[in-house]
Parts: sequence; C-alpha cells; structure tokens
Amino acid sequence: MARRIATEEKADLFICEMAALLHDIADEKLNASEVEGLKKVTNWLESIGVEQSVIEKIIAIISTISFKGGGQPALTSLEAKVVQDADRLDALGAIGIARTFAYAGSKGDLIHDPAIKPRESMTKEEYRNGKSTAINHFYEKLLKLKDRINTDYAKKIAEERHQFMEEYLRVFFSEWKD
Repeated sequence: MARRIATEEKADLFICEMAALLHDIADEKLNASEVEGLKKVTNWLESIGVEQSVIEKIIAIISTISFKGGGQPALTSLEAKVVQDADRLDALGAIGIARTFAYAGSKGDLIHDPAIKPRESMTKEEYRNGKSTAINHFYEKLLKLKDRINTDYAKKIAEERHQFMEEYLRVFFSEWKD
C-alpha cells in the first residue's frame, strides 16, 4: 500500500517502502523502549550501507507516524504522510476488522460489552494498556482514521473502507440485539 500511494503521490519510493517495512520493528510493544527499537532499525540500515541522510528521514518517519492515542504532531514530509496513510489504511476495511478481533482476542479483551463504553480521550499508556473491547476499538480509533488521512489518493481508499466498517457495525449491532 505504501508503494501504491507513493507512486500516485510522487513520493520517494525507497524511503516510503523502507519506513513502511521497518516501522513496526521499532514499536515499543516489541522492545524495551521506542529508543531501543529505533536503534535496531538504524543499526540495520547502516549495516546494509544506506546513506546517513536517508536513514535520518526513515527514522523520522518511523518515530512520528504511529497513532498512539491519536495526539501526534502534524507530519511535514510527503513520505511520512504516505507511510502513515498506508499504515492507517491497513487498520481499515475487512482486514482491519479481522486484525481488530485477532488483537483483542490476544489481549483477552471481549468482543463487545455494552457496559464498557468507548474511551473518548486517552493517554498513550491508556491506549496501549487500558481495558476495552474489540467493538469499542472501532469508536476509539478505527472510525476516526478516515478523517486523519493525508493524501488525496489514500482518502479515496479510506472512504470505501470506512463505509464497509460502518456497514459491518450496523449488521453486528442488529445481530447482537437479536
């Protein structure tokens, strides 16, 4: 998806592709800290001979694109916008729905509990570790993503996937009620 958006938006394909492929390696869920994860990525890029100026651009993208509760600063480079859009599009639509339920299950979260209300605002810590449900995740994050897409090309894809998720929720609540 990052390659597709980068091509359409005329962004640097190498930087977008590398940042998209490597961004989860630095995730603090997989490392003692985000700093440690970014160091792993930097070391690997250096080991394959990537120029320092390119490494800096890739690391800047990786360290700024994550949702982390939604309060990140505005992105300044086209490449960061492309990679963030690709990452967000992965969370939308049919695959995004499947990922939501798989992740919720892995954390022991319920599919749905009407007594547990979606969280309106949260810190990064609350977003990562707070108790919620798979259905609440739609309201806490997924349904907000369409309006946070950066590039024109990705906005078209996001709209379609967003509509699919809204229809999924409509059917889910209809079945839940019955």
